[in-house]
Amino acid sequence: MMLQGKVALVTGSTSGIGLAIAKALAAEGAKLMINGFGDAAEIERECQELGAIHDGADMSKPADIERMMKRCADELGGPDILINNAGIQHVSPVEDFPPEKWDAIIAINLTSAFHTTRLAIPGMTQRKWGRIINTASAHSLVASPNKSAYVAAKHGIAGFTKTVALETARDGITANCISPGYVWTTLVEKQIPDTMKTRGLTREQVMNDVLLAAQPTKQFVTPEQVAALALFLCRDEAASITGANLSMDGGWTAA
Repeated sequence: MMLQGKVALVTGSTSGIGLAIAKALAAEGAKLMINGFGDAAEIERECQELGAIHDGADMSKPADIERMMKRCADELGGPDILINNAGIQHVSPVEDFPPEKWDAIIAINLTSAFHTTRLAIPGMTQRKWGRIINTASAHSLVASPNKSAYVAAKHGIAGFTKTVALETARDGITANCISPGYVWTTLVEKQIPDTMKTRGLTREQVMNDVLLAAQPTKQFVTPEQVAALALFLCRDEAASITGANLSMDGGWTAA
């Protein structure tokens, strides 16, 4: 198992892409801390299955993040692998966009990655090995209407990733982001009613004419596909891949 002896922390990992990545890392022997909200019994079951510990840090709160990072170091050591995956979404035109929703999306989708990364780098530098992988989005490269905060945050994540890669290039650390198109997760499913209301469309029209309109494959990306790429980036063979924004979007951004 290639990650035996490594510690991985995955934010936003009680469901969706984060959980798929956590499962992939655990299967390769990583000691794991997962993070996120959800049903306590379900989270406990996942922890037992993965041999993981869970931290319920609110990723919009820097103090919570600092406490989680310290707990990870104290109880597991590390992290050697940091996956910044926590994310939320809100769909609304700019002029109607609630300022508190903007603040929450920027805090959770972008600022939280700054806090986890700044706290993880010293240990990675000391150990001369680290993998920082940020879940971005096709929206780190292109925009869609009514998603100003999300698009801003994901563009920010792409730039932040590049800067971290340059700063850590000689320390055995890589920093990359993965930019999926539409992945069939709870986050995407929850967007459908808002988009139906905003655009006056049926559920089927939203799925085919809005969500998958830009993906030439007309297929949703799966969480497991994203997890497989994240796992590859942890391999020694990926040591020269740093500062990259890796698209996994069914051809969306090829045009």
